Amino acid sequence: MGRITFGILGLTELFLSTAVHLLFGFYIFSTAVASDLSQSFYGGFRPLSSPNEAAKEENSKGKMAELDVPPLPPIVLVHGIFGFGKGRLGGLSYFAGAEKKDDRVLVPDLGSLTSIYDRARELFFYLKGGQVDYGEEHSMTFGHSRFGKVYHQGNYPEWDEHHPIHFVGHSAGAQVVRVMQQMLADKAFAGYENTSEDWVLSLTSLSGALNGTTRTYYDGMQPEDGRSMKTISLLQFCRLGVIIYDWLDISFLKNYYNFGFDHFNIGWRKTGLLGLIDLLLGNAGPFASGDWILPDLTIQGSLMCQWRHPKDVPLPYKGYRDEDWEDNDGALNTVSMTHPRLPVEHPSHFVVHDSECHPLQPGIWYYKIIEADHIFFIVNRERAGVQFDVLYDGIFERCRKHVLWTTPPPTVPNQTSH
Repeated sequence: MGRITFGILGLTELFLSTAVHLLFGFYIFSTAVASDLSQSFYGGFRPLSSPNEAAKEENSKGKMAELDVPPLPPIVLVHGIFGFGKGRLGGLSYFAGAEKKDDRVLVPDLGSLTSIYDRARELFFYLKGGQVDYGEEHSMTFGHSRFGKVYHQGNYPEWDEHHPIHFVGHSAGAQVVRVMQQMLADKAFAGYENTSEDWVLSLTSLSGALNGTTRTYYDGMQPEDGRSMKTISLLQFCRLGVIIYDWLDISFLKNYYNFGFDHFNIGWRKTGLLGLIDLLLGNAGPFASGDWILPDLTIQGSLMCQWRHPKDVPLPYKGYRDEDWEDNDGALNTVSMTHPRLPVEHPSHFVVHDSECHPLQPGIWYYKIIEADHIFFIVNRERAGVQFDVLYDGIFERCRKHVLWTTPPPTVPNQTSH
């Protein structure tokens, strides 16, 4: 009797959790549609920039050019799981408009459910330009096309060690940047032999999944291996929905929101009905091969996505204690956000006063803990209120203070050099 009761409670919890996630997804989607309709309706009545404003902007650029001031490095905001970049979901902003706080901010659109590895490759080519190359060995191992989206014009083609970039990653986005930096150090991009870790000027992790999260096990990942899914779970419902969405391959929907699995070629035109059956049964596709984001967000996966972890490190890791992972923001454990701990703990410093991190020392993770849930500082700016501005203004200000000059800073008018 007890087992039956426990089973009923478990199924009830599963269906409630599924309903909540579906309603939240519908809320985001409907908000984006409403915003688009509103902009379309009122777009014709918006005043254009005045000639005076345009003249001021051109005049400012001219003065900067006269002084030979090198342009500031861009700040790249990297979204997390189920996230989206500029151009998706209409006018909705994943970072709730934070990108408008600085003139040189980029918001790439990466696969929302693709693996950390695939997203790292996509981020590189988004910036440098060219066709996304997932790598021959990786593509063969996981059964998808080697090449993906083509960026005819990179968003920062001059990117190199003399023109490094600031990155801000939310949730899984932080891990994407770390893995890409390792790829840069390993010179893992064919045709780019001069890459190095110095191409990354800084990384700010906002609720970053630096060491995985135990939430993945509650949602359906098997704790024994961190790769496979439980037979009945929230993730299984998610898997079915994503497969059907991608198989239907409705262009206007996928232009609006894309899970990022186009390189798996699972649309109906290429797989047919039998292909759909194979996908649903778990015999093919990203969920069968494990090349998607959830396995990378388990504790085991946070080790694996470094792909160079010591072989003698047990999984998830020696000394694991549940109590260390109890505090969380609803999606990620606090212990996972502060700094990388697995397989080797990185130097870190808990910041009480901002003066403690001026100047910032390379190789140290400076962190603060703010009482908020996982999505407090994204999507809906109104929820965070004034804290939203305090957080992002602080991040952008620190980035702008940390500038790499390849030549001595220019002497500006009314200022003498010493």
